[in-house]
Amino acid sequence: MKFNSFKNARIVRSSWLEEGGRRLDCGPYMSGALEARDALKSLDAPKEPLKSLTAGYAGGIYNGPMFRRNYVESPEYGVPFVTSGTMLLADLSTLPLLRKRDAESSRLSYLQLKSGMTLISCSGTIGRMAYVRPDMDGMWSSQDVLKVVPDPSKIPPGYLYAFLSSKYGVPLVVSGTYGAIIQHIEPAHIADLPVPRLGDEFEGRIHAEVDKAAHLLATYQREVKQATVDLFESVGLSNITADEWHSWGPDVGFAVSQISTPSLRALNFNPRFQRLVGQISQGPYKKLKEICLPGTLSRGGRFKRIDAAPGHAYQMIGQKELFWLKPEGRWIAKSALDADALGIPGAVLVAAQGTLGESELYCRAEFVSGSWTKMAFSEHILRVIADEDVMPRGCLFAFMRSETAFRMLRSISSGTKLQDHHYAFRGELPVPYPDRAIQKAIHEKIVSAYEARHRAVALLDEVARMVEIAIGGGED
Repeated sequence: MKFNSFKNARIVRSSWLEEGGRRLDCGPYMSGALEARDALKSLDAPKEPLKSLTAGYAGGIYNGPMFRRNYVESPEYGVPFVTSGTMLLADLSTLPLLRKRDAESSRLSYLQLKSGMTLISCSGTIGRMAYVRPDMDGMWSSQDVLKVVPDPSKIPPGYLYAFLSSKYGVPLVVSGTYGAIIQHIEPAHIADLPVPRLGDEFEGRIHAEVDKAAHLLATYQREVKQATVDLFESVGLSNITADEWHSWGPDVGFAVSQISTPSLRALNFNPRFQRLVGQISQGPYKKLKEICLPGTLSRGGRFKRIDAAPGHAYQMIGQKELFWLKPEGRWIAKSALDADALGIPGAVLVAAQGTLGESELYCRAEFVSGSWTKMAFSEHILRVIADEDVMPRGCLFAFMRSETAFRMLRSISSGTKLQDHHYAFRGELPVPYPDRAIQKAIHEKIVSAYEARHRAVALLDEVARMVEIAIGGGED
């Protein structure tokens, strides 16, 4: 059997039409579920229903009730909260905090995440998946995330994830989708999903690789956070927290003298922003424009979205996908792009347009390395590229990913509904500037963290390929 490579065309067997009562709308035949089902049927290996391999609350396959989300700012009173969108993020340190009293209640306590679970988005965009890594232990998840809890005595958790996230597992998961506008799946829809058993040795090897990837991602998370802590401590400061920022009071009823002419917007002169600027300016610092290469502290250029096959295109990443562990994007013809659209090693990319909601990604930062240098990025993303003779690029990223930088970037916003960074203030932001040896050590920690992250992604891709070859015999 061969999966068709075209997204909008598929070969349909007459036997499938017969099964569907001669139904001629394309939906039932385009998901890939029928091909996956037939591939599993022809596989000379035992299959077991998913529900027989899980354990725990509701048999080990569940989502949760709808509930009011009460968020808090202090980690003392809250727990990190994962939704069907945020479970795709690589850096989970900026997750909103669900009120701990609610999370630990009898009604919601079973929504706590444990290592080895497979998470599946079950509302809206169906079938996106994530493997719960060690640093996600103790987080909570929303009702829009379907939890699959493997019984380790029956199946290795990493193997189950690798199968479910493969090109054979995903179509079977999404085949139970229902709903016209907002689509859903429920636990009952995947309970009988057939899971092929490919032998203890093979399944154990797949699990070991997935588990290794999970630990590499935990290492990535730990090291990027520590690099930011090291940068601030090296100049006698500490990174502000969201709780501290809000404790400084609302930005109302303040007076400003000697206002610069580029802006009359109160937000650009708010006392909390000025306090952050003052704190950094008391120690060694440089302005952002003094650190960056000339002409690079700007958004990307516009270009036509001309779709093309991967061999003749670059994958274009937008603001939302920029922060995903495995970003997805349209393949845009190389002829439509110039060099400025491509990722530059060590560049800091900042979501440069959006709204000021606390959970919005506007003003969050990401670091370009590894395979990301072969991707293209939309014009809505700010390019912040350090002159390496002034500051190593990883060190600048350690600052740009901080809560302090996030709050300062938001404070220089301009616009009405859709915000952007005011050109006159962007380069004036102060950046902590420790000794060169410390800068280099911080840079190396960031580089090491991203090497771990890219190795993890490569491992997850490889195990999916191994499972697909074992099932399909090397077919595309």
